Amino acid sequence: MERGAYEEAGPDSVLVRLRGRLPEFTGALRRVAEQVLTDPAGASRATIVELAERSGTSPATITRFCRALGFEGYADLRLAIAGETGRAARSAGWAVDIGREIEPTDSLERVLGQIMAADTQAMRDTAAMTDLTEVERAADAIAAANRVDIYGASGSALVGAEMQFSLHRIGVAAWSWPDVHNGLASAALLRERDVALGISHSGQTRETIEMIAEAGSRGAVTVALTSFPRSPLADVADIVLLTATQATTFRPDALSARHPQLVLLDLLYIAVAQRTHDRSHAAFQRTAQAVAGHRLREVAA
Repeated sequence: MERGAYEEAGPDSVLVRLRGRLPEFTGALRRVAEQVLTDPAGASRATIVELAERSGTSPATITRFCRALGFEGYADLRLAIAGETGRAARSAGWAVDIGREIEPTDSLERVLGQIMAADTQAMRDTAAMTDLTEVERAADAIAAANRVDIYGASGSALVGAEMQFSLHRIGVAAWSWPDVHNGLASAALLRERDVALGISHSGQTRETIEMIAEAGSRGAVTVALTSFPRSPLADVADIVLLTATQATTFRPDALSARHPQLVLLDLLYIAVAQRTHDRSHAAFQRTAQAVAGHRLREVAA
């Protein structure tokens, strides 16, 4: 993965890695994972016994948890978490509020600060973990595609519709299919040099998986946009684009994923526009002229 301005978060971020692997953990290991994600600063200061008590597990479970994440022991895990929470606190004072529950008595100023903190951190984490080689592969495929199908349900459908609109404005034949029946019918007609993009935060939405699998069986290049690299959707896709999330009160992961998804899709869209510059520029000019008459003209004073 290429790294740039977001190098401080790092693709090896233990918290980003833990969020991505959360579905793999069950039982006691899941409780430890959720405790660490809920209060990473507290976990960085806790002893192994204290973390076991907070998560309702045992020190032996904490040790197994550490090894599952690739650490020799609890001291290494704690050091890694402390390093991340320390960087966040130094880089922006508001970052220490991430993970705090939004209370009914909180002022809108404080709520706004938490939303901004969570969304900004999620987008920074997404940038840090983005594999630009995968983005380039997806952009190459879309730029050369005869048509592009975009699949997603519920909130993911809204994100997909935004991508469809962006691609359409630069002359890419793209369709967004929020309905599984229509989506499957369209996927069945795809062929080589077509592209299918499936969007699902969890990567477990059955309808999206079915549509991507159908498109892939017809020879289309399949792209998954998800927060979980080992999800069923990622498993059936040729190219996987990953996002990170930071949940807040009233905004669970699925809702919190929307802005990072839009950022990554915007990057993909611009990469496609770069590869089709002349066509995209001409399409932009024509579409701008077409709607120009519907803009209010400034009235002279």
